[in-house]
Amino acid sequence: MNRIDIAKTDLNLLKVFEALYEEGSASRAATRLALTQSAVSAALKRLRDVYGDPLFQRTGRGLAPTLLAQQLKPVVSEALHKIRQSLAMVSPFGRSFEGRSVTIGLSDDFEIAIGSRLIEFAARAMPGLRLIFRQTHSQVVADALAGRDLDLAISSGGLAKSGVSRCLLSEASYACVVDPERWAITVLDIEDFVSAEHILVSSCGFVGIVDEALAERELSRRIVAATTHFAALPYLLKGTSAIATIPSHAAAAIAALTGLQVLPCPLALRTFPIEMGWRTADGNDVVMQAIRPLVEKCFNPA
Repeated sequence: MNRIDIAKTDLNLLKVFEALYEEGSASRAATRLALTQSAVSAALKRLRDVYGDPLFQRTGRGLAPTLLAQQLKPVVSEALHKIRQSLAMVSPFGRSFEGRSVTIGLSDDFEIAIGSRLIEFAARAMPGLRLIFRQTHSQVVADALAGRDLDLAISSGGLAKSGVSRCLLSEASYACVVDPERWAITVLDIEDFVSAEHILVSSCGFVGIVDEALAERELSRRIVAATTHFAALPYLLKGTSAIATIPSHAAAAIAALTGLQVLPCPLALRTFPIEMGWRTADGNDVVMQAIRPLVEKCFNPA
């Protein structure tokens, strides 16, 4: 490899490297940098010459970084961060994250519960940042992080994987959601619960945690419909006597906007952890360092 002279190296190439790495696509990197795709492709060719490595390889899902690119990323991002810090020192607008984005994987119960708050917090603390919410679940979330489909994830499990760091955000319980025009009560007993019609939120559409708890008591319920998305519940519950038993954070958020009522679940259901995960290798990235406390604040506002 030839010796690299920084005086003869266009440091704007580092911005292209960062954009390619984070976007995983030459076209998306071009849009982010306000360049043409041919300009980004030309910059990538120059980057490959500088580092003597392909840096990114085309796959069915976009551009995947090579091992060297993964090693370079935190160094390059930290260098660019220092430059951005120096500019912010003399900028009348303060620190800016213009052009940066974070793709957050989460199921829609979390998106419903904390999405608007996170947007508000990020707008104040990280001006210019774009948040991208992407649906995921515990069975695929770790692979999505490792494969760079996600930058950050909020999940109720599935984050125990090499190369993925995680922390506990909170613990969640369950509550029932009903149409108050059909349920003029504040306490739901087990007899009414079992005899009612139920709407299940489940990826499989057949069995949920409620059914497992009922089976332990030699009871069962009648499920009249199942959906894979919490966001559909207001439309499925309104005007009916059906009950949906869902995580309490989603129940409270849905009820606050739709006029549905939250009732305590008459079954003692186990709580579950809510965790945040990210790629360990990207832990020192300035965006990741700034966004993680905001996510924690959404779950622990005090």
